[in-house]
Amino acid sequence: MTAPKFNDVNVGDQIPELKLPAINRTTLALYCGASGDHNPIHIDIDFARKARMPDVFAHGMLSAAYLGRLMTNWVPQSQLRSYSVRFTGITQLGHVPTCTGTITEKFEANGEKLVRVAIRCGNQYGEEKLVGEAVVALA
Repeated sequence: MTAPKFNDVNVGDQIPELKLPAINRTTLALYCGASGDHNPIHIDIDFARKARMPDVFAHGMLSAAYLGRLMTNWVPQSQLRSYSVRFTGITQLGHVPTCTGTITEKFEANGEKLVRVAIRCGNQYGEEKLVGEAVVALA
């Protein structure tokens, strides 16, 4: 991976988007096993319906992981200085997560050249599911 250089990026630039396959029951089961999060709202349709949901839905942290992958597809993990997200919607079965990022600030701190990136995970309908920001060091 060749990380971008500080002088080659500008405020307003988009980082390469990450589009994932549609969320399905297999994705949710695999994430349960990988994360250890076996909350039945994500895998048991009867439980979900008792909670007044139409069906199971994706873990919020799955979308947070997708946003993490967005960033580490752009720069090595060692260049990530901060990462934060806020959940804003539920990712239902059949939703196609798409993660995007926009550079919002360039600055220097502690001897490093840094960029702040506004990150977002939405679906194929343009509905926002997570928002956040990351700060990365660039050479």
